[in-house]
Amino acid sequence: MSLLAKISPHNDERSARLAGIALMLLSVFMFSFGDALGKFIVATYSVGQLLCFRACAALAMLAPMIWRHRAEFFRLERPWLQLLRVVLSTLEVAAFFLAVVYLPLADVITYYLAGPIFVTAMSALLLREKVGWRRWCAIVVGFCGVLIALRPSSQTFSWPALIALGGSLSFASLMLITRCLRATPDVVMASSQFIGTFVLGAVMAPFGWVTPHALSLIQFAAAGVISVSALFCVNRSLKLAPASVVVPFQYSMIVWAVIFGLVVFGDVPRPATMIGVSIIIAAGLYIVLRERRLGRDTPAVNPPA
Repeated sequence: MSLLAKISPHNDERSARLAGIALMLLSVFMFSFGDALGKFIVATYSVGQLLCFRACAALAMLAPMIWRHRAEFFRLERPWLQLLRVVLSTLEVAAFFLAVVYLPLADVITYYLAGPIFVTAMSALLLREKVGWRRWCAIVVGFCGVLIALRPSSQTFSWPALIALGGSLSFASLMLITRCLRATPDVVMASSQFIGTFVLGAVMAPFGWVTPHALSLIQFAAAGVISVSALFCVNRSLKLAPASVVVPFQYSMIVWAVIFGLVVFGDVPRPATMIGVSIIIAAGLYIVLRERRLGRDTPAVNPPA
């Protein structure tokens, strides 16, 4: 019995980590499927309609939790920072879906995978956090990967690529602010993001409005439900296992982006994109390992909320 008592905690921890990894992989698949579904929808409907109807479905799913935690919405820490977080979240979601109208899914995901690299750089520049020379080298290498994927030239430096890059920077800023608001309940953070996208979507929707059919409304609703479900899986994953263990598995997002892009949209990934994403992932994984060694939190990559 004493031997089992000694073994049991280790087994429990291992099981929790495996469950956390499985949930992270599931969330990555759901996020990728939701992104592909969003790209499919905006081929017919406006980005504003997608944002509006998708947020409606997400908020309907979150409604019981919002009601249960309604008191938390009236005692938020640092309300102006909360508002800035909602604005950045709304901008990055809008930028993501605007970019996928014109770019392959894998290209847009590539810029978002650079999020942890941007977060580390911004932590040093804005929050005065100490970043050693090893991580600065990884940041520079990661930026080189972004430039290779972006292919800056007079022919290829397009505004959709700039929108995707801007969305990635907004996402990194969002992650940085989230670090400063750790006491805020998850339901408040998630629902406030969807409220922001609903407001922007409602403003944008009349421009380029296309009356949706019943099947399209189901697709809009599915996009919202998938997004919320993926967020729940990420949150649960991070509770079961350390971020440094599960976050590296989010880089599998590019695999699903390539598969969905190829099968659904016929997008063949460009060599420059694959070279760039390989460099970004290598630099990002190095930063994750250094963050783990230093005992710091590792930012998660889960666009778009």
